[in-house]
Amino acid sequence: MLNFKYHNPTKIIFGKGRIKDVAKEIPKGSRILITYGGGSVRRNGVLDQVMNALEGRDVLEFSGIEPNPEYDTLMKCVELARSERIDFILAVGGGSVIDGTKFIAAAVPYQGDTWEIATSFGRRIGGSLPFGTVLTLPATGSEMNSNAVISRCSLNAKLAFGHPSLFPVFSVLDPTTTYTLPPEQISNGIIDTFVHVTEQYLTYPVQGKLQDRFAEGLLLTLIEDGPVALREPENYDVRASLMWCATLGLNGLIGAGVPQDWATHMVGHELTALYGLDHGKTLAIVLPALLRARRNEKRDKLLQYAERVWGIVEGDDDARIEAAIEKTQAFFESLGVRTALSAYGISNECIPRVAELLEQHGLTRLGERSDITPDTVREVLELCL
Repeated sequence: MLNFKYHNPTKIIFGKGRIKDVAKEIPKGSRILITYGGGSVRRNGVLDQVMNALEGRDVLEFSGIEPNPEYDTLMKCVELARSERIDFILAVGGGSVIDGTKFIAAAVPYQGDTWEIATSFGRRIGGSLPFGTVLTLPATGSEMNSNAVISRCSLNAKLAFGHPSLFPVFSVLDPTTTYTLPPEQISNGIIDTFVHVTEQYLTYPVQGKLQDRFAEGLLLTLIEDGPVALREPENYDVRASLMWCATLGLNGLIGAGVPQDWATHMVGHELTALYGLDHGKTLAIVLPALLRARRNEKRDKLLQYAERVWGIVEGDDDARIEAAIEKTQAFFESLGVRTALSAYGISNECIPRVAELLEQHGLTRLGERSDITPDTVREVLELCL
């Protein structure tokens, strides 16, 4: 097992009816800014629950944070927060709203060009405003980690960043808030969580036995409960499992002491930036292709994955690995998500564009061994067609 540090200060408040508890978690006298996306949190009553919980408190609102949070939109919120002397932010929504709020929290006190927050991958952040979250879409795990991703369409950029000051102070996870989500969002969230786990699991063995078992348990739960969530949208236990899976998939626990990949995510970000494709869809396209391209480098863990997650024990090594990848791809397709670029009208002209953007963003040594180059990415994208 590799050396590691693990610290996660986020308080989780989980369960039905827990939104009413948010006021207890925000210091009295705070000037609170609520951030959210479109109208869904109004239509489903979540925003009303939040406002009722904060009745009598000093509250402002900012709406319109996009599914891929856009820098220019976020900067409008930064200016509002600065002018109104906001000292606590409450994000109400899914991972995009929470990621956008992390940028806002870091940008408000930032001295200098705020785009540096993203281009420096968070290294230039000096501190952030405190913030909490009310999660409505389980997917990114942003509710219990210190990372975020934002976009800047004018630059065809979608960049990840992180900083220890960007852990939420608390996050409220009420599974009933997910009941009215469109099936497509549920599918994307399941795939995002699945790929978060595989990015930390399908690398190479370091005798992280406990981490492996945690990861396998999350994957098995997603495989079992994902299709049920689509068939039974108000099955509380299933929605609770998926929500907790998404949080545990990227709160640092299963990645402590083991190598991590993240190449699938980096390539997926560029596809989203170029074509506006949903994040979950890009991951469903890229992961199977990347596993095929890297089957030798990931051989030991792929064989373990085949046996423990998919129950594949017959055939030679190559046959079992291919069967596991095919099972993975079929699982994504069973959720209604296509796994080829051509299904979305994207041709091989994307290959040089994605490689060029990765080079522009300094992402030329990806993967758990830092040996996935732009040439490797071209090979992976050929397999995505």
